[in-house]
Amino acid sequence: MIYTMLQACRETGMTYQGLKFYCNAGLVPNVKRDSLNRRIFDDSDIAWIKSLRQLRKCGMSLADIREYMALCLQGETSIPERKEILSRTRDRLTAQIEELMEAVRYIDGKQGFYDGVLSGEIQYVSNLIPCSCELD
Repeated sequence: MIYTMLQACRETGMTYQGLKFYCNAGLVPNVKRDSLNRRIFDDSDIAWIKSLRQLRKCGMSLADIREYMALCLQGETSIPERKEILSRTRDRLTAQIEELMEAVRYIDGKQGFYDGVLSGEIQYVSNLIPCSCELD
């Protein structure tokens, strides 16, 4: 199937400006043109653009995506290098997930503390307000 720019945007969930940027940046190789010189895309292009979106969601930089794409264009022989790029990206994502989980645990702890204070089970203590305790 052949897609116009707008149809490609609908198929991939990209904005017109975003897809145009990717095309102009050389991240969609072999872009074809119709008789009026408008960009057109086929199913392979759509699949690649969807992959581009996922790579960006993974936090890959445009430079990393360019490197990955260049390797993809080399064919099967570059699979080990592509796997390494994906492995590094996965490791970074896993570290980010752990950082986020640590932040969630902090929030859960604070919520538990506040629940305890509100229920009267825990005495309120603040790191920001000096203690007005009387010394014996």
